Amino acid sequence: MRPEIVGQRGIVAAGRHYSVSAGVRILEQGGNAIDAGVAAVFAAAVVEISHFGFGGESPVMVYDAKTKHVYVINGQGPAPKAATPALFAAKGKVDGNGPLGATIPAVMDAMALVLERFGTMRLEQVMAPAIEFADGFPMYALLRETMASNQKNTEAYKWGHLYYPGGRLAEVGEIFRQPNLAVTLRAIVAAERDRWVKNPDRAAGIRAGRDTFYKGDIARRIVEANRAEGGVFTTDDLANYHGAIEAPSTTMFHGYEINKAGAWNQGPVMLMTLNILEDFDLQAMGLHSADYIHTVHEALKLAYDDRNAFLGDPAFARVPMKGLLSKAYAAERRKLIAPVAFLDYRPGDPFAFDPEVKPPEVRYLPHSQGPKNPDSGGDTTCVNTVDGAGNLFSATPSSGWVIGGAFIAGDTGVPLSNRMQAFDLDPVSPNVLAGGKRPRTTLSPTIVCKDGKPFLALSTPGGDSQDQQVLNVLLNVIIFNQELQVAIEGPRINTNHPHSSFDNHPSAPGQLDLESRIAVAVQDELRARGHVLRVLTPYGMNSGVVAVGVNPKTGTLRGGADLRRERYIFGW
Repeated sequence: MRPEIVGQRGIVAAGRHYSVSAGVRILEQGGNAIDAGVAAVFAAAVVEISHFGFGGESPVMVYDAKTKHVYVINGQGPAPKAATPALFAAKGKVDGNGPLGATIPAVMDAMALVLERFGTMRLEQVMAPAIEFADGFPMYALLRETMASNQKNTEAYKWGHLYYPGGRLAEVGEIFRQPNLAVTLRAIVAAERDRWVKNPDRAAGIRAGRDTFYKGDIARRIVEANRAEGGVFTTDDLANYHGAIEAPSTTMFHGYEINKAGAWNQGPVMLMTLNILEDFDLQAMGLHSADYIHTVHEALKLAYDDRNAFLGDPAFARVPMKGLLSKAYAAERRKLIAPVAFLDYRPGDPFAFDPEVKPPEVRYLPHSQGPKNPDSGGDTTCVNTVDGAGNLFSATPSSGWVIGGAFIAGDTGVPLSNRMQAFDLDPVSPNVLAGGKRPRTTLSPTIVCKDGKPFLALSTPGGDSQDQQVLNVLLNVIIFNQELQVAIEGPRINTNHPHSSFDNHPSAPGQLDLESRIAVAVQDELRARGHVLRVLTPYGMNSGVVAVGVNPKTGTLRGGADLRRERYIFGW
């Protein structure tokens, strides 16, 4: 339905046209894909506040054309030091909104890290579009609908009125302004500029701008606003926070190198799924046949059971990553796939394949926790960029969203994160809440290489479904040789079987969502095999994949953007 975008200078794909325009502007000014990606993330933090705000988080992956290596920027903030399971024991679960729902803001740190290491520009350049948008942009329909339905919950917090001046929300096409946030963004740029005037060192200037957010007056005001309404942030939490650049988790699948983040992230679940699927002849089964969907669904369930049972921040949990990602372990898991659907939960024993990691005395079996919140929900956006040199940037910015009520940190205008809810309260869980620990985040960027060269950067919103939706697209491309835009638009499946990462961690054993374009006869066969189907509208999957990369046949650039969720893309 949409054409594939092709080019040779650069391509930017993101959640909204405003975010894309910011990245394209930077490419036009001579920036590389990383500069453009950072600019698009900053812009999204202003114009996509239904999904993502400046106080949220943004894990990033980069393919660096100079070193020919893939890197992970672990842009997920930790819990404040004073956060403990006891703080939430009476509720039975961790808050998803409000002052206690926030992890330490990670966006500014992550963008500074990736810009300094892999970019070419200064903060003043890449933040310019975001500052202009904070001064005002025309309200669009999706954002207004979300803000209108969440006005009451947002205004329940002291500073929620900043989104609704005088109790009024801007109409579609009317200019929506965030003057407090604009002041905050300008203060960051001013600190960088002051350092640059004294010493024209790009890296030192970026760090000065970053530190103004985490160590100066901005940090003090964020903390005061958080604590005034019951939060437990301290200035030390912000001052001591530093993300890092890490090596990716990786597997090979049919000659393609698939790169994801580490155990603090759900990304390895896709690698585990691919390892299980590797020895099945999916092509012979036929795309969207009953055999194909059954096999993929069963593999996903096994991998997600292991995600919930074993993944967590490796600084706090003993995670058997070598075992989880070993081909031998995948072969054992593959044996569990039978002709009929299995509706229970089946974590494996990856410790048997990773003797260097001692298993815990008590194994965690995932389960729901506490009552469901009727106002719960959340969202994410995505940014992916490529340039003519072959640099790739993939990000999944999230939190600080309006859904359920945005908590704005005082007169800074910065909406805080919603990621604390991803923690468990069960003490035997590898993802149990602890002060200073990162929750196992669903935010899952992806970089794919072929023969050591950049191939694709792709990501999507969708919470627990992110890696499932990217998997749908990758199988279309790798196994069925589809063009990128065709692969993105094709019918999708998604399992709701695993315990959710959100709210009270509910689950729906054996439940499989699929779009109605999949043949009715296939749907009937899947039901006969025991799958619990939910049939969605033709493009009804709650997803919005965007992907960019290098076409190995031509060496030129290509990209695609989902019809679902109104994704945008531009390049030349």
